[in-house]
Amino acid sequence: MSLLLETVGFFLSVVGWALLAVTLFNSYWRVSSVSGNVITTSTIFENLWQSCATDSTGVYNCWEFQSLLELPAYLQASRALMITALVLGFLAIMSSMLGLQCTKVAENNPNAKAKLAVIGGSLFILAGLCGMVTVSWYAFNITRDFFNPLFVGTKYEIGPALYLGWSASLLVIIGGCFLFSSCRNNPSQDNSYTYPYKAPKVGMAAHNPSVSHPRRESNTSSNGQYGKNAYV
Repeated sequence: MSLLLETVGFFLSVVGWALLAVTLFNSYWRVSSVSGNVITTSTIFENLWQSCATDSTGVYNCWEFQSLLELPAYLQASRALMITALVLGFLAIMSSMLGLQCTKVAENNPNAKAKLAVIGGSLFILAGLCGMVTVSWYAFNITRDFFNPLFVGTKYEIGPALYLGWSASLLVIIGGCFLFSSCRNNPSQDNSYTYPYKAPKVGMAAHNPSVSHPRRESNTSSNGQYGKNAYV
């Protein structure tokens, strides 16, 4: 059961991590809203790195964000969190591959493999949380500006990349939990060790009749002679 749980958790985590990488470079994190516009001549869509605009003929142009200091704080934090999620996921994959029971690495040391699997599961959970926080924070800013009546800039809607990011983060977290919990189902190998038994010294002395029995006989005989002489 633990082997199946471990394998399923690793598979889900790897798939989720790959989808997080796709989410990072997807261009449709937010798309310009068409609500209230009768005629739309162009559509603007953005991600963490660039902004693109396409017209009705299908021709689009993209330009990267030039200055890092001019970007909003949430956009800078989103970049850092997504890169951190990918790095943590890569480290988790390496650790989990060494800790899987189906691999030959350190197969004679099950405790070490279990620790590696636990580390991999923990890193997967952290990576999923970083991705979930990034996508949710980005979506919060989109909805806040959209429903703000005082906002005069371009209003955007949630793009398909955010839905992909939510799904990917959830897969990574679930897979990491499976990996983390699979090691708790494995019985510890230290409990199966046998230890040599040493008999106590008192028990050894009890099996030697030459130590105790002659004293009893001498005492009884001396007591018996003493009694006979006393009556005479």
